[in-house]
Amino acid sequence: MADAVDPKESEHRSGRRRPSRRRLPAWWPLPACALVGLAAGGAYGVLKAPEYAATSFIVAVPDDTTEPATAIGFAQAYARIATSSSTLAYAQPRAGVSARQLRTQVRAETSPESPMIAITGTSKSPSGAADIANAVADALSLSSNQAAKNTGVRLLLFSQAVAPTEPASPSAAISGAVGLCAGGLLGGLWLLARPGGRARRPEEAQAQPGTEGYASLPAQGEHADAKEKESVR
Repeated sequence: MADAVDPKESEHRSGRRRPSRRRLPAWWPLPACALVGLAAGGAYGVLKAPEYAATSFIVAVPDDTTEPATAIGFAQAYARIATSSSTLAYAQPRAGVSARQLRTQVRAETSPESPMIAITGTSKSPSGAADIANAVADALSLSSNQAAKNTGVRLLLFSQAVAPTEPASPSAAISGAVGLCAGGLLGGLWLLARPGGRARRPEEAQAQPGTEGYASLPAQGEHADAKEKESVR
């Protein structure tokens, strides 16, 4: 009966090898996450409705008996109550939106070195953003001026808000760039956090030729112990 022929020997003799599967490089998550972030950011910029912002400026003016530093302090105090329930309730009819919605579409900012108050309104329409900013600015000025005799500081309208010509929300290109950077960052963090190194192949795990003999040799201490045991016997 003829000996069975090893398929590996037959392939070696014939000079043919089985085609090896191509593996993805170890850094493939980095470009993959970057592309996903780019697509997500671009889609967000395209699908999200543009948002407009308009700003109205109010200045705190002291009277003859009040120091200028006092006006700066009152400007910061009035900026905090610009988004209070009483101020928004007074501004709601002119703004054309509910007081709850108005709270999310207006913000007030001031500087510790200037008696200026900036009131910014946001909306999906340019005219709506300007109406919100002007309505809140007028409401804050009227409510604060009622107590001007006691505080010695009046709020005067410095500049009214006008309808913007360009949206304040980022465009699709900017959103895509932000998504690309965020995706690349997540991909890089994934590469750093994953377990180090891939599993060794079975043929790599085998001992290299010429190392079996060294692995089977006893240590010097063991050889000396064996000689002592033989002398005792």
